[in-house]
Amino acid sequence: MNLIKESFSRLFPKKEFLLKTKLKYSKAFSGYNANIKLYREQIEVRLSKQWYPINKEIQIGLIQSLLLKLFKEKKHTANMDFYNNFIKNIHIAIPKTESSPQLKQSFERINNYYFYNLIEIPNLKFTDSINKLGSYNYGTDTITLSKYLQNAPQELLDYVMYHEMLHKKYKFKHKNNRNYHHTKVFRQKEKEFKNSNQIEIELKKLVTKNKIKKIFKFW
Repeated sequence: MNLIKESFSRLFPKKEFLLKTKLKYSKAFSGYNANIKLYREQIEVRLSKQWYPINKEIQIGLIQSLLLKLFKEKKHTANMDFYNNFIKNIHIAIPKTESSPQLKQSFERINNYYFYNLIEIPNLKFTDSINKLGSYNYGTDTITLSKYLQNAPQELLDYVMYHEMLHKKYKFKHKNNRNYHHTKVFRQKEKEFKNSNQIEIELKKLVTKNKIKKIFKFW
């Protein structure tokens, strides 16, 4: 039985699987990303190449999560726990090869002041993208900040860095087949940044001025 059919049968043991399947490991994705689509009575699942050697039970958890989103169902399985725990801890094994000097200085300032130097340094890079000011990618352990922060006041850069470091520390809470990134604890910690309310006003001005779609994004 292929992985898609096996994932489906474990989720819906009383349902007959009548669709065709296609599973592909692709170089088009970064980190441990994946997607799913249904067309012409076929389910196609595309996983990044990094998934190929990973334990089958963890892959099944990922595919089950994708199937539940596709069919708009809510279920919980042990395999999905395996998958979520894998994503939360994959940063340990990811090589740290990217580090902008400016971002490294920001990371070290924030790590020292707010986290007692307990956060492991991730990959750090700037991007030309106008989709967001900052993001943290769990699958590549990368904090990415917009180039528009390079010449912004230091407190704006540091606040966005702080936000992404909170994502790295707290990861996400999984419930009802959804990942919750901005939890109550996360929001409480976010407000602990000095002058956070005023900084968010300034960030909104920066976003508007440069036609950036949003301030933050997580993967």
